[in-house]
Amino acid sequence: MKLKAIKHKFHDELGAVYPAEEIDSFFNILAETYYGVKRIQLATNPDLTLNDSEDILKALAELKNEKPIQYIIGETEFYGLNFKVNDGVLIPRPETEELVEWVLKKAKPNMPINILDMGTGSGCIAISLAKHLPQAKVFAIDISTKALNIAKKNALFNGVDVYFKEADILTLKTLSEQVEFDIIVSNPPYVREKEKQYMKPNVLDNEPHLALFVKDEDPLLFYKAITDFAINNLKENGLLFFEINEFLGNAMIDLLRHKNFKNIELKQDIFKKDRMIKAEKTNG
Repeated sequence: MKLKAIKHKFHDELGAVYPAEEIDSFFNILAETYYGVKRIQLATNPDLTLNDSEDILKALAELKNEKPIQYIIGETEFYGLNFKVNDGVLIPRPETEELVEWVLKKAKPNMPINILDMGTGSGCIAISLAKHLPQAKVFAIDISTKALNIAKKNALFNGVDVYFKEADILTLKTLSEQVEFDIIVSNPPYVREKEKQYMKPNVLDNEPHLALFVKDEDPLLFYKAITDFAINNLKENGLLFFEINEFLGNAMIDLLRHKNFKNIELKQDIFKKDRMIKAEKTNG
C-alpha cells in the first residue's frame, strides 16, 4: 500500500476529530517510528510503498478512538530528552518543562545538593534535573509501582542515577533520617473532579486518574502533605517548587504563608496561566 494513500486515509478517517496539521503530524511521526521514513522522503518520493501497513493502520484505529499518539508509539520528548510512556504515567506537558527550567535557574549547578521529586510518574522532572545537575543527588517517589517501573527505565535510558522509592505522599514522614533536601519539587494531582467536564477524551479516557484528580472538597490535599513534609525535610533556606492548578494560585500562597514559608513567588506558564509556585523554608 502506498504511503500517499495511507495519508489520505488518515485525513478521511480523522478529519472529524483532529485538525489537518495535527493529522499530518501523526502520520509523519508514525511513518518514521514504524518504517524509518522521514517527512522529507515522503515529500520527495510520494510513491513510496509499504510491504506491511498493519502497524500504521492499527495506530490509525487507535487515533480514531482518541488514544494519545505518545501512548501509541510508547514514547515522548521532554526537555530535550526521550521518555518511555504508557497508560500508567501522565504524558509530560510543556508547562512542566517550564517548572524544570525554573528549578534549574535557582539550583546551584556545581554543588552537591539533594533534590526530591514527589509524585515522579514517568520520572521526567527528576531525570531532567539529574541530567543537567550532575553534582546533584536526585531522589524520586511515587505510589504507583507501574509508574516507578517506567521511571527507572527512563533513568537508565537517559544515563542518569535517580534514587527511586515507592511511597505515599499523604503518609510519608521522611525519606531517610540521614538526608535533608536543598530542593523539593512536585507536580501532584491537582485537577478537581468538577473540572472533568472540560477535559478532552484523549486525556480523560486514557491517562491515569490517580495522577490527575483530587476531590473537590480538598483540592490542596497533596500540597498540604508535601508542604508538611518539606517543613521537616528541607534544609534551612531550602526551596519548594510546585506545579499547580491555575485556579488555586492565591490559595497556594495562603497555604505557604500559613506554614511560614518566605519569598513566595507565583509564576505563569507560556499560556499566561498561574501554573507554578516557589517558596523558601524559614525558621519557625
